[in-house]
Formats: sequence, structure tokens, C-alpha cells
Amino acid sequence: MGLFGKSKQEVILTPLERRNNTIEKLKKMGISYNEGLPTIESSSEITVKDIDVICKRAIGCLFSASCAATMYSEQDALIADIIKSHIAYLSHYDIAYDDLLPQEKLIFSSNFTPQNVINVAWSYEIYWGIIWASNLITNKEMIDASKICRVERAVGILLETSKDYDFFKGMFKLRSVEKILDMLDLYYCYHWACRQKRLHPDISSIGKLNEEVVMERRKALEWLIREEQDWDEIPLDT
Repeated sequence: MGLFGKSKQEVILTPLERRNNTIEKLKKMGISYNEGLPTIESSSEITVKDIDVICKRAIGCLFSASCAATMYSEQDALIADIIKSHIAYLSHYDIAYDDLLPQEKLIFSSNFTPQNVINVAWSYEIYWGIIWASNLITNKEMIDASKICRVERAVGILLETSKDYDFFKGMFKLRSVEKILDMLDLYYCYHWACRQKRLHPDISSIGKLNEEVVMERRKALEWLIREEQDWDEIPLDT
């Protein structure tokens, strides 16, 4: 079947066909849309990152987010122990300091700022997007962007079901490029609607979408198909 589980029956969509499908979904959800919004690439124009890159990034992201979120909610006196315990988790799953992104590295140093901690804590949502693409959560769990992800479930997928890096990697069954682009197109349009709601609150509708959740999950989907290694460097234009 191949790395992405692509069946012979899967339909290859043009960017416009994909957008038309997205618009139909948005109509059913009562979310504003823009028929003139540029379409995203076709599956023939992009390459999904290597499975090892994706797996390492998921683990690094999860433990960085967990560390940041725990630091945010605990007393300063406990921060050193929190950092130490999360470094131990990273080491257990064979994630080196150099595998982390610049903002994540700050979390494990003495140079972090309160805003840096908040930013990295939000990356639970990026992890959520990655594990959706890896077929570890359902479409329904990903499509619903009305609230933050279920953190206990997000952490449990790694800690409760995999004993080491190779085991976790073996759980990954990457969705097809077509499916990833379908979800990316939906989140791209979600993001446009959220920004329009801020600019034109009386004439735009986003249902129950949470813009922060939308933006972070879109980062994950964009990162999967872009050359950038740091998702904070990926433009999120709408």
C-alpha cells in the first residue's frame, strides 16, 4: 500500500476541486468563506516530510509543550525539577537538544521569557495536527477547532502506548497527501474566516472556531509539506 496508505481508488483532486469541497463543508458549518481565496498546491507539487523527521518533531513538540504548560502553572521553585524531568523524557525517546526548535530550546535553558513559555505551551495544538496526519486521532477530533485539544489524550498517545522511539514511530501510518491537503485547505479557510471575524465582526461568521487553535494546527499541516524545519518561520498568510 505504500508509506502513505494511498489506495488505487483514491481520487486525485485539482486545487479548485479541493476548494469547492472545502466550501461545501464550510457552508454546512455556517462558517464564512471567500471564493476568491487562493487555492493551495496540488498533491503533485508537494512532498511530505520524512517519517523520522515527523516522528522526532512530534515527540520534541509534545514534551516541550508539556514542560512549558507545567512551568506556567507551577511555582518558580519547582521549575528546575520540571525541566529536569522533561529532559529525561526527551532522552528516553532519543530526542537530542539539537532536535528541538529555537523556542523549545529556550524552555530548557535559563533564557526563557513568560511569553516564550506561553507560545510553546500552545504547541500542544501543533502536536495534535501532527498526530492526526499520522492517523493517531480521528478526523472528527481534528476538524473540531472550537476548543483546545484533550491534553491527557495527547500525552497518553505517546506515554501510555509506546515504550520507546521505535515503537512510537511504528504506530505512525501517515495519511495520504490528498487527505493532508484536504485538511490543510479546510484550516486555511478556517484561518481566513477567523481573521475576517476580527476585522468585520458583524458580517463574518466562524461558528465556534477558536482562532488560536486554528492557527497552531494550521502550522502543523503547513510544516508537513514545507521545506522549513521551524514552523515559526512558515508564513501563515490568508
